[in-house]
Amino acid sequence: MHILTLGDERLRQKAAPVREIGPAYQQTAEAMFACLHSGKGVGLAGPQVGIMERIFVVHIDGDAPRVFINPSILETSAELGVCEEGCLSIPGQYAEVTRPQAVKVQAWNERGKPFTLKAAGTLARVIQHEYDHLEGVLFIDKLPEKQRGKLTAKFARSLAGRRAARARAAASEGGQ
Repeated sequence: MHILTLGDERLRQKAAPVREIGPAYQQTAEAMFACLHSGKGVGLAGPQVGIMERIFVVHIDGDAPRVFINPSILETSAELGVCEEGCLSIPGQYAEVTRPQAVKVQAWNERGKPFTLKAAGTLARVIQHEYDHLEGVLFIDKLPEKQRGKLTAKFARSLAGRRAARARAAASEGGQ
């Protein structure tokens, strides 16, 4: 399992509902948590790893790992907060994003058990960020157009630099 990055069209597609939650979803969730932790993130949605279904995982400091399948955001607070966000699909890029400070979400866990959760602070922000991925929305879409353009261009330059470095490394290994 690997994380897709900005430019992959799957990140812009709306994810389909999970039709049946079976034992395979426990394995999917475990694999997503492994990918999340290796990327040093706090949340990861199915579309970010090519799973075009409505599932995301969240693991923030001080809280248990959580799996959300077919989530619905039932309520958001009127109070908004601004906080810096990043994304495993746009590595190295961060921006201030305004979101509701609290949410009420309904979903199912990896064992098919329904739950409703009221969340505030960081957990609420991560839930909203990952939910957006299920809708084909990235955090950069919440930025003013000019700022979004600058961030996207910076990411493209960074990506090109990493690709060139890999090509040079491969060429030097091949020459030995």
